[in-house]
Amino acid sequence: MNALRGQMGLWKLHLAVIIIGAIAELIGIRKIPLGIGAILLLPLLYAFIMAALMNPNVMPKFGKFIGEKEVKAASPLIVIAIMPFIAKFGTTIGPAIETIIEAGPALLLQELGNLGTIVLAFPLAVWGLKMGREAIGATFSIAREPNLAIIADRYTLKSPEGAGVMGVYVIGTLFGTFIFAILASLFASIDVFDPRALAMACGIGSGSMMAACTGALTEVVPGMKDEILALAGASNLLTYATGLYAGLFIALPIVEKLYNATAGKRDLAAADNKGA
Repeated sequence: MNALRGQMGLWKLHLAVIIIGAIAELIGIRKIPLGIGAILLLPLLYAFIMAALMNPNVMPKFGKFIGEKEVKAASPLIVIAIMPFIAKFGTTIGPAIETIIEAGPALLLQELGNLGTIVLAFPLAVWGLKMGREAIGATFSIAREPNLAIIADRYTLKSPEGAGVMGVYVIGTLFGTFIFAILASLFASIDVFDPRALAMACGIGSGSMMAACTGALTEVVPGMKDEILALAGASNLLTYATGLYAGLFIALPIVEKLYNATAGKRDLAAADNKGA
């Protein structure tokens, strides 16, 4: 009862969600031609932008309507809002189980992409941005919830590694959905990759990113909607299952060794210079 009263007290938050949702749906899907491809702008993207602008930390003038209390209350509600969407994926996986089995090796092998952040992001973080041990938390994974748990257990979130993983998590939450929707629609429209491969790429362990990615794909290839949803859902489940262990037993040890062998020497040299 107290929890219900607390939610009712956040009427400004609920009203803002209703208004933003209605405006986003009224705008509808917009297609922007771009060379040989096209970018699809979905209602989810408009809602994201409007909600981000209403954050008092972004635009203080909205602080009179949406305060810190509403911002803190909105964060855990994201998981609840996505639950019906995830449940829908569960209903599409069953009927398409034969398609998923046929793509079995591809689904498993594409999970090696969990290690891609080491190849792409680690050099940039250490040598380009001159990051310290924050680079370990920021680059060993795509920094979703399971990866936060790994860093929190190993280092705590108050450590430099914790700051790194939290920074990527926040940026991914803010901009990942937008970027994923654009990339999915662009790659699907230029007809270079098989839509099934793009569907599997949608499942990176983030419900909101997967929703944006599959939404864009199904708009470009409506005839494969059920297959896209099934493969993306299966890929997302596998990412949660295998990605956790890949991050814990493979990616994190590799990043730690790479950091100690490269930037660690730099840190020791800097510490010696300070002491001198």
